[in-house]
Parts: sequence; structure tokens; C-alpha cells
Amino acid sequence: MTDATDATGRDSLGRTGSPRLAAARLAIGLAQGAALWWLYRSVREPEAMVWPATVPELFGPLAMILVMVPVLMLAGVGRMRWPVLLGWAVGATVFLALLGWHGVAGQGAGEYGPGRYPPFLPWPMPLFAATALFIGHHLVLPADMERRWIAAFPTYFDTAWKAGVQLALSIGFTGAFWLLLFLGAALFKVIGLEFLGDLISKDWFSIPVTTVIFATAVHLTDVRDGLIRGVRSVVLMLLSWLLLLMTVLAAGFLAALPFTGLDGLWETGSATALVLSAAAALIILINTAYQDGRADNLPPAILRVTVRVAAVLLTPLIVIAFWGLALRIGQHGLTPDRIIAFACAAIGAAYAAGYGFAALSPFWRKGAGWMQPLERTNVWTAVLEIAVILALFSPIADPARLSVADQMARLERGAVKPDAFDYRFLRFQSGKAGEAALARLVRSSDPVIARSARNVMAVESRWDDVDVGSPNRTPQYEVAPAGAALPPGFAVPVPPTDERAGCNAPGTCVASVRDMNGDGSPEVLVANNWSIQLWTRDAGGAWSRAGQWTHGQCSRPGETRADMRDILRKGELRPVAPLWPELEIGGVRSGPIEPYKDCRRVIASAPR
Repeated sequence: MTDATDATGRDSLGRTGSPRLAAARLAIGLAQGAALWWLYRSVREPEAMVWPATVPELFGPLAMILVMVPVLMLAGVGRMRWPVLLGWAVGATVFLALLGWHGVAGQGAGEYGPGRYPPFLPWPMPLFAATALFIGHHLVLPADMERRWIAAFPTYFDTAWKAGVQLALSIGFTGAFWLLLFLGAALFKVIGLEFLGDLISKDWFSIPVTTVIFATAVHLTDVRDGLIRGVRSVVLMLLSWLLLLMTVLAAGFLAALPFTGLDGLWETGSATALVLSAAAALIILINTAYQDGRADNLPPAILRVTVRVAAVLLTPLIVIAFWGLALRIGQHGLTPDRIIAFACAAIGAAYAAGYGFAALSPFWRKGAGWMQPLERTNVWTAVLEIAVILALFSPIADPARLSVADQMARLERGAVKPDAFDYRFLRFQSGKAGEAALARLVRSSDPVIARSARNVMAVESRWDDVDVGSPNRTPQYEVAPAGAALPPGFAVPVPPTDERAGCNAPGTCVASVRDMNGDGSPEVLVANNWSIQLWTRDAGGAWSRAGQWTHGQCSRPGETRADMRDILRKGELRPVAPLWPELEIGGVRSGPIEPYKDCRRVIASAPR
């Protein structure tokens, strides 16, 4: 132990209550707030974004780094030696930069659709990144405190669970601060003073204040170390007794399966997620009962038995999770969600093997400590979790790339028919890897594959409901007046992505040919129940929608709007000159003036 540190590993900043340590944490919070405010300003106005928001591959990693790394610094300052803390912060920055860059760079434009924010961070990567940093921090901190690569398990347990309680309390303190601030603003507003409300609405104030208050909360909870340990002890005690309930439920579920079968579980469509969630709950609750493994924390006999039973139950739960995944992958192939679920199941298998060994070891190892192998399982599985997260959200085992390769292989070998293939997955759910694969399918020699790929390439938004696999179809129009003919090239087969494809049944659309601008070239009006669309033809003969009209802006209570198809059938419309001219504003034509209607007067004048 060096002179600069005490028995707990705190460095020359002093113990938890020292003014220097408080100043360091407040400085970290203030610096984080200023950096986040600068980052937010660059994206505050989507129509006029500035650097670094204009470079998504930079903005995404910066956002994660500026949110997460200062929190690590807050948790490590005063506990870790400065060289170790700075080295860990650099390592965490590199880790987040790699994950953030890969996550953003791998996204396709189709995943967000037109007019939306550029791609920044794909979900759930930030959540997994934060989890990896939490685990990593509580592997590094105990090792530094004890000056060895692998610390004693009680130190791992103490630092990790204490940090979890501190984090929850700090977030709660920050939320309570803002609730009180909003309450104060409301009180001042009642007496005509709005300065506080105006102040907290300013991002240059709200963002730095939030980070400084969070840093303050971290320091205050660190000062009262005994209080935090007391809260942690109460939380662990309460959760440990919930293990009894969860074990009974899991055992009952497994015991009932031979009589009910697994069909009902598979039919939920989320069997793997449910079973893995149950296994995760058992793992957490087992640790709340075992705690640090010391004799003075030995739980009651009934909980010791429950811990052994729960540890054994993990294995059949993980087997069911793998079984469900295998069935889904065999039927529908790989997707990013299934690859992530497989990774989670693999981590669960590591826990199940270690915990099962710990539970059963007394049967062949005389004098074995109570569940002691669990300690090694927790440490090495924590390292495994970080490695798996790094692989999943980096080029090593990118779920999107692996899924696209598998889906394309299924299509090529005939495991899925071309008209049943999920082309939307390639367009909207698998990033640039999927878009590249879809571009290859457009050039396919199979007409069904090529047509379906072209159709989905034309879809602008993943939320558009278009049957991309269907062939081109001729829209069905009721022509008004009866017996009239539509211009050549208008009523022709169109792909499902064409707006005219919505006229797919008799009576859905009414069409009428009119010369709307008096240039001697006919236009086509197409009416549905709420609007009339104007279709024009360009010099090449291609038709496109120029705009639409709707009838009225306000409705009286109980009033039914007129069906625009009836209006077009009866010819109750005519072009009229605008009452007011259009304006050219800044060199751009503004279009016709929008009529103002006070809907309150319309509704108020309705008979009662």
C-alpha cells in the first residue's frame, strides 16, 4: 500500500468527505454538463444542425462517451489511484468509441425514413454498453483497491452492490431536485414572476445543473458510507426472500410442462425472452441471498435450501431457451434479435453450469463451502459478458451482418420461397448490410425476387403498409361522368408502392378528367372519401400526384363531412381564381394563402 492511499484504496484526494474530493466531483459534473450542452446545441434544430451533429459517426460515439465516462470518473475518483482511473477512463472511451462508431456506421437510411433525424445510436446498443462499463468498472476498482489482478469476492460484491444503490439514490435525488424546481417555478408564476420558469427552460441552464446535481448526489451518498451499506442490507434482505417465491414459481412451471406440453409456450412468440427473464431473476435473487459469502451473512436454512434448488433450476430453463431459439431459427432463420438472445442464453448457460456445480458439489466434495464456487462463476462470467457485448456490437459478430448472410443463404437454397421472403427485413431492419443485399436481389434473374426487391426499395418508410411481394396491379376507378375515358397511360398496372395502388376495389376511387389550368392538356382528379388528388403528366408521359384538396377545416358536433367521391360524381366543383395573389418570399413562391377559419366559432354556433 502506497503512502498516497489508505486501507480502502482512496488516493491523495482524501477520504470521502474531503473538500478536495467534493470539488473534483463537482468539476467533473460541471464539465460533463457543459460538454453535453455543446453536443445538444448541435442537434437542437434538425433543419439547421451544425458540427458534430452533421457527422453521425462522430456524434453517436461522443454522446455515449460524454454521458457514461464522466459517471465512471465520479464513481472512481477518491477510490482508485489516478493513473489507474485515467487509464480505465481512456479504455472505456475507446470501447464506447468503437461501439458507437460501428453502430452508427452500420445503419441504413431506410431504418429511419425521410424527414427524420439522421441515424445516431441504434437501440439497444447503448444499454448493453452501459452494462459492460458497469461490470468492467467493478472488476477494475476492486483489483486496484487490493493491488492484484483478481480481488477477493467480498470486495467485488461490496463495491458493485454499493454502486447500484448509490446510482439509484443519485438518480432519485436528481429527479426530486427537478420536481421541487418545477414546483417553485409554478409558485412564482402564480404571483406573476416567471423568471424561474424561464430559467429552467433554457438548455444552457438545465443540462449543466442536472449533471452537477447528479455529481452532488454521488458525493453525498459516498460521504454517508454506513447509511448506504444499511440501505443495501435492507434491499438485499427483502430481495432474498423473494427468491423463495420465484423458485416456487419456476419449479411449478417446470413440473407442469410434462403435462401441458410446450406448444402453448411456443405460441406466445416470446418464449425465449420469457424463460431468459425468469433465469435472470433467479440469478439476481440467488446473489441477494448468498451476498459476499461470509459466515456472518449466512442466510436462514430455508433460504440456503432455496438457493441450491434455484441454482439447479437454471439449467432446465436455459435448455428451454435454447430449444425455443433453435425452433425459431430453424423456421425463420437468424435475425439480430435472435442472435442477441442466443448470446444472452450462452451467458445464462455459463451461470447455470457454475451455479449448478456449486449447488451439487457437496455431494462429491466433502467439506465444500456453501455455494462457494458461485464466486468464481460470477467473476469469470462478468468477463465473458464484456467480451460478448464487445463482439455483438462491433464488426466481430455484428448481428445484422450475420442475419443478412443467413437470410440470403436460406433464399438461395430454397428454404424460403421468393414470394414469402421478408424483403422488408433487408430494407429496414438490417442496416447497410441488408440494403446491399437488397440491391443484389434487384438484379436477380428470378422475376419474383427482382420485382419484390424493387417494390420494397421504393418504400420510403418502414411503417408504410405495402404488400411488397405482390405483382403490379391495375387500379380500379369509377370514371365520372359515366362513359368517359381516362387518358392513355393513367389506368395501367402500378407497383404496390404507387399511391394509385390504393384504388384496389370497386367504388374506392372516383376519377374525372379535367383541364384544371387551361393549358389544353388534361389532368386527372382522383377522389377518395376525404380528399381529391390532382394528377399531372410530364413531358415524358409519366403521371405523378401534384397535390390534393380537402373539403372544409372545421366540423360541427355530430356533423358528417361530405364524401369527396360524391362531389366528383356530381361535378359539384370548378376551378376558381384565388381571392389573393401568391407571394414570393425570399425568392420562393409561397403558394396560395391559407384561409383562416375559427373553429371555435363554428362549433359554438352549432345548435344545442
